[in-house]
Amino acid sequence: MSTACEIIPLSSPPDACIQLPGSKSITNRALLLAALCDQQVTIINALHSEDTQVMQESLRRLGFVVEQKDPETLAVRGAGGKIPASQADLWIANAGTAARFLTAMVALGEGTYRLDGTERMRQRPIQPLLDALNALGADAVSELGTGCPPVIVRARGLTGGSVSVRGDISSQFLSALMMVAPCAQQPVTIQIEGELVSAPFVQMTLRMMRQFGTDAQWEKERTRIVVPAPQRYHLTGDATYTVEPDATAASYFFAAAAITGGRVCVRGLHKDCLQGDIRFVEILQQMGCSVRWLPDATEVAATHTLHGVDVNMSDISDTFITLAVVAPFADSPTRIRGVEHARYQESNRVSAVATELRRLGIDVEEHIDGLTIYPGNPKPGTVQTYNDHRIAMAFSIIGLRVPGIVIAEPGCVQKTFPAFFEKLQELRGGAR
Repeated sequence: MSTACEIIPLSSPPDACIQLPGSKSITNRALLLAALCDQQVTIINALHSEDTQVMQESLRRLGFVVEQKDPETLAVRGAGGKIPASQADLWIANAGTAARFLTAMVALGEGTYRLDGTERMRQRPIQPLLDALNALGADAVSELGTGCPPVIVRARGLTGGSVSVRGDISSQFLSALMMVAPCAQQPVTIQIEGELVSAPFVQMTLRMMRQFGTDAQWEKERTRIVVPAPQRYHLTGDATYTVEPDATAASYFFAAAAITGGRVCVRGLHKDCLQGDIRFVEILQQMGCSVRWLPDATEVAATHTLHGVDVNMSDISDTFITLAVVAPFADSPTRIRGVEHARYQESNRVSAVATELRRLGIDVEEHIDGLTIYPGNPKPGTVQTYNDHRIAMAFSIIGLRVPGIVIAEPGCVQKTFPAFFEKLQELRGGAR
C-alpha cells in the first residue's frame, strides 16, 4: 500500500475486543537473546514486519540459523554467546532497535562487521554506544565520522569493565550493552549519565534477560547497572518464548475508543505486562476515560467529555503521537513534555506532529521538549507521514471521527504493523 488512503469515519461508536500482533520491542530482544543462547529457542507470536525481518536477516548473515515455521513462529539456533561469521555486511534499513542491538552484538565476535541503513538511519546518532563498546574492549567507529551509521566494528570479543553511557538520547544504547554484557570476559558496570529516557524499555530488557537465565542488577537509585560475567543464556523447560501483543500498537485502538465514544478491549495485555507503554491507558484515564484491567486483557471506554492533561511522556514516548491526536478533542489544552529525544527517531516526530496537526486546522505550540495542543475541530486534509509508521497509524485515528482524513504513503506501517489498516476495520463490526 503506497498510494494515499482515506480513512472512513465509523458509523457508530466501536464496541470491540481485538487481538494484536506481537511487540516489536520484545520480538527483536527475543531474537537477539535466543541467538546468544546455548540451545535452539522457539519464539511464538513473533511480530512479522519490516523491522523484525531486518533483525532476522542480519542474524542469518552473521551465521545464525533462523527458521520461520509460520509468520508468527521462529526457531533460532543459538551459538552460546559467539558470532558464527567472522565477517558480515548488515543492512539495517531504518530499524533503530536492530541498529543498536546488532552493533553491540557483533562486538562479541572475532572479525570485521559493517552496518549501514537508509538516509534517515545515517542521521540517527549511535556514537554514545560506540564509545561504550570501545571502553569494553571493542574497536567500533562511525565510518563517515558523523557519529551515525554506517558503523564498522572490528571485533575481538568484549573484555568487560566499567563504562558510562548517556541516557538522554535513546534507552536502546543501554539495552544493547546490557544484553551482550553477560557474554563478556569480566563483569560489566554501566553508569547512566544524565536523565534516562524510556526507562521502562530498560526494565523490559532486565526482565527478559532474567527470563533467558542471566542476572543483572539496577543499582544506586537506577543510575548504575551491574552485570556479572561471564554468564550463560539458557531458557528452561521446552525452550519456547511467547511474545506479548504490542502495547504501543494498542494505544491507537484505545485512542479510537476515547475519541469516538466507544469501548475497545485488547486481549493479551494486562497491568503487569513487560511493556511500559501499557501505561498510556492511565493518561486516557486522567482525561476522563474508564479503564478496566482484566486478567488477560485491558479495556478502555469513553465517557462524555475528554479533558486536557499536562504529562511528561519521556518514559513512554512512542505513545506521545497517540496522545497528540486525542488532544484536539479535549475541552482544554494538553501539554506533552519530555519527548525531545523523539526528534532523532524515524522522523523529527515533535516537529512532524506539530506540522500535521496544523495542516488539519489545530492550534499547536512546539517546544524543545514537546507540544501544547489546543482544543479544536480537525478539518479534512492529507496527512504527510514522513515515512514514519507511528505518524501514519496515529493520525488515522482522527479519521475514524472526522471525514476527509487522508494518509499519504500509508505503506510505511509495514515497518511494525503491516496489517494495521485491516485491523482498524475490526472496529466497524462492533463484535466482542
